[in-house]
Amino acid sequence: MEDETELPVRPRTQIQSRVLLLTICAAGIGGTFQFGYNLSIINAPTLYIQEFINETWQARSGKPQPDHLILLVWSLIVSLYPLGGLFGALLAGLMAIRLGRKKSLLVNNSFVVAAAIMFGFSRKARSCEMIMLGRLLMGVNAGVSMNIQPMYLGESAPKELRGAVAMTSAIFTALGIVTGQVVGLSEFLGSRQVWPWLLASCLVPGVLQLTTLPLLPESPRYLLIDCGDTDACLAAMKRLRGTGDVTGELEELEKERAACQGHHAQSPWELLQNPTLRRQVTSLVVLGSAMELCGNDSVYAYASSVFREAGVPEEKIQYTIIGTGSCELLTAFISCVVIERVGRRVLLMTGYCLMTCWGSIFTAALCLQSFFPWMPYLAMSCIFAFILSFGIGPAGVTGILATELFDQKARPAAYTICGVLMWTMLFLIGLVFPFIMEGLSHLVYVPFVCVCICGAIYTGLFLPETKGKTFLEISKELQRLNLPRQTGRPRWTGPEVIQSTKV
Repeated sequence: MEDETELPVRPRTQIQSRVLLLTICAAGIGGTFQFGYNLSIINAPTLYIQEFINETWQARSGKPQPDHLILLVWSLIVSLYPLGGLFGALLAGLMAIRLGRKKSLLVNNSFVVAAAIMFGFSRKARSCEMIMLGRLLMGVNAGVSMNIQPMYLGESAPKELRGAVAMTSAIFTALGIVTGQVVGLSEFLGSRQVWPWLLASCLVPGVLQLTTLPLLPESPRYLLIDCGDTDACLAAMKRLRGTGDVTGELEELEKERAACQGHHAQSPWELLQNPTLRRQVTSLVVLGSAMELCGNDSVYAYASSVFREAGVPEEKIQYTIIGTGSCELLTAFISCVVIERVGRRVLLMTGYCLMTCWGSIFTAALCLQSFFPWMPYLAMSCIFAFILSFGIGPAGVTGILATELFDQKARPAAYTICGVLMWTMLFLIGLVFPFIMEGLSHLVYVPFVCVCICGAIYTGLFLPETKGKTFLEISKELQRLNLPRQTGRPRWTGPEVIQSTKV
């Protein structure tokens, strides 16, 4: 009789336990996947879009457009994406507070639909302005989703899996990059005839999210702390955990709610002025800047010339570049598996130390490639190793910081600061990197190596480990570190490795 009563329960528990995984996939496919996808698909039709720009100009004015103006319009098309991301990052905090995490992701797809229409009909309308507007709208979409997706997943996951769940944002970014590289091949949508459909294919992930995410629960923390709806929070937690017994976790949320009572949602400016959050904001700015300035985005730009120098045939380079995106995807998966075992600090320091090593060898290989015939192959290997090292730590762990280092009332503003910083750095690197390449030549990676060294040192000295701790425990620990005199404890002298948590 005992076995008969247990058998019907197991399938139901298994079905419920899948809800968290489905939430991760639904949020990711229309979130950071969309960011990585649109970042990579623009590379394949570069020549075709430039030809289209010239044809459009010629149809309007009766004469061909000068080469420097074609390059200017193309640069605008590329740079409007990070500019839109900056606008989206500024919107994200307000949307997360007013609409909630899940609804913000759903509303964000309105930008995708509008952009896909612009891309799809741009050639028929003979309008390169429609491509510009579409890129701007996709940037806004990416700016919102890059902030809200990790916030939504970090608040929905149990503390034992919080790091792994938040790391899935990096997995979907890498997956989007690889998918964009594959779809952009000339055998698929990267040909002269169908490049508008390549740009408009961003609609597919958006539709997938619109059809799946409404069926899944909102962030339990948002429902309880921001909305004050205990019943909805309890229902969401039961679905996400796959069990009816969430009493212990609900008690922790109630304590966090009590700690937040009397406080309003902070603005980015208030966050920057708050002395109790000084260490968190500094860590966010320093490590966020280090991730963008470490040279990973630039190594993709350098890859084609290195592969060409190593003797890879021109027509095969596009397939080789897919391997670079696959490297980042592989290490993102590995980091997701091990992050709850080794912790955040170890992954970050390991990633930056390895990037320092491979960046130095890469610089030496570039300087000596004219003296030794095997040096181009070493440089090519360093590109893959550098990307693998980036995926180990900085790619995913940096995005978790805003979730774990800030409480419920400060978290949206923290993500706004993080997003503005990321998109501004991305825009500046795209603008300045060609000049750095021209000025430093083979020593182009020396500044990036210095940034990696600084990132490793800061992480080792100033970033406390947060593995296995509740948001309330992290908040109290950071408050003690920020205000040592008020707590009556000595100043922090080094990183604390947390090996266990209070029950």
